[in-house]
Amino acid sequence: MSGNNKKDANKVVDELLKVYPSKVARKRAQQIVINQKDKELNVPEIKANVRTTPGIITQRGCTYAGCKGVVLGPTRDILNLTHGPIGCGFYSWLTRRNQTRPPTDKDDNFMTYCFSTDMQDSEIIFGGEKKLAKAIEEAYNIFKPKAIGIFATCPVGLIGDDIHSVAKKMSDKLGINVFGFSCEGYKGVSQSAGHHIANNQLFKHVIGKGKEKPKGKFRINLLGEYNIGGDAFLIEELLEKCGITLVSTFSGNSSYDGFANSHNADLNCIMCHRSINYVADMIEKKYGIPWIKVNFLGADASAKSLRKIAQYFDDNELTEKVEKVIEEEMAKVKKAQKEIRPRNEGKLAMMFVGGSRAHHYQELFNEIGMKTIAAGYEFAHRDDYEGRKVLPTIQIDADSRNIEELTVEADPVEYQPRKTEEEIKALEKAGLEFSGYEGMMPTMENQTLIIDDISQAETEKLIDIYKPAIFCAGIKEKYTVQKSGTPMLQLHSYDYGGPFAVFDGAINFYKTVDRMVNARIWSFVKAPWQTTGKPVLEAELVHN
Repeated sequence: MSGNNKKDANKVVDELLKVYPSKVARKRAQQIVINQKDKELNVPEIKANVRTTPGIITQRGCTYAGCKGVVLGPTRDILNLTHGPIGCGFYSWLTRRNQTRPPTDKDDNFMTYCFSTDMQDSEIIFGGEKKLAKAIEEAYNIFKPKAIGIFATCPVGLIGDDIHSVAKKMSDKLGINVFGFSCEGYKGVSQSAGHHIANNQLFKHVIGKGKEKPKGKFRINLLGEYNIGGDAFLIEELLEKCGITLVSTFSGNSSYDGFANSHNADLNCIMCHRSINYVADMIEKKYGIPWIKVNFLGADASAKSLRKIAQYFDDNELTEKVEKVIEEEMAKVKKAQKEIRPRNEGKLAMMFVGGSRAHHYQELFNEIGMKTIAAGYEFAHRDDYEGRKVLPTIQIDADSRNIEELTVEADPVEYQPRKTEEEIKALEKAGLEFSGYEGMMPTMENQTLIIDDISQAETEKLIDIYKPAIFCAGIKEKYTVQKSGTPMLQLHSYDYGGPFAVFDGAINFYKTVDRMVNARIWSFVKAPWQTTGKPVLEAELVHN
């Protein structure tokens, strides 16, 4: 067994906080929680969605990264134009290994391009609106896109460029949908603010604009799946196999028309709760489409999610087909588990990743007998940890007020409740939960550690104390973790791995983890002073 999970959790927390000044330690103590749940799955309160203390090396990204890089980045035929210095556009360009498949070679795919106004000193001083308008027109003349999205970066907000008036002017001139995102990097405490801004603007400018009625008897949207390493491709194939029509994905392998026609689906299924719950709520209010929480990471979770979708549509033919598909797929999964589980039973994993990944990937580790001893999010809110039942108790702070809250009413023409109140109550009585998310903490064992916005110092101390078999995080943490002799699984973009979704992806994940955890190479990763027992210091005095 790798590591030791028999540690006193209170002493571990004391060790993590020891490095900080007293004031910082008091703040961090609210963000480091020992999980303790009762029979009603009530859990301790955790401080989340607050500013990172200056000087702490955090995993977080900025508001712009959450808007352009995460939510809009995987959309192939919206021309995403960054208004700002070139570094912002370059940073958010294909860094997450989002993949897409245009229907034909003639269909647009702009994901391989990095579009930026490349603001220089002169634009920072005198304003960049003219350069932005010129860039929009130039991009249109070259690529003829259906829509252009404009993404504001920090300098744009600081100098006061009005990207929305430019967007309106160019939309009228070019005859296409041009819309802006005021997602300046400083606007929120993390990339979570960017997700919210992206949801708002897609809802205002794109969703509901389409007139195409999708075919199929069982029509759903999949929200919060970003097709890292091809995950969405496997989910799409599985849904098709079950006879379920996928109208739109927000936003893996996505398209403008998919967003525009998404109001014609009959059910919204949420994967990543944090990044996309806003738009699910707004679509329900305006168009009458309810939403449920699903998870296609993990074989058991995938089976459960398919059954929830079948239960919602309440069709015997669909239910039978879903059960047949699950039976076929689980046979392969069980075979892989039988081979791989004995080598990994009881080993420890840690996960500190954005979105839902720190939660959902625990399902996959559980399926091969591994235990998650510590987990946390980069940009979560309390409801991601404790469940949506705590929403009424969350106070809105000044940072959250930076983000526009849309007033949504039922559309006078398009609003059509997909289920009557009686049907909803009957489904709820049968166990199907609508607009609900239990959160990560109620699903984790007691005495495990929940750490929000983990720092580099805390990461190194955790690894030193528990010596986990594997650590999951992002690219920024990868190499420091590996230098400790710990396998590091990069779950933001999978490095060169994946896909890991649904049943085939689960088998791929088992094999990937098995290779990493049981490779002997990690035992040889030692610094010179660890092998000699003496500090190594070499220098040469040079006289000039």
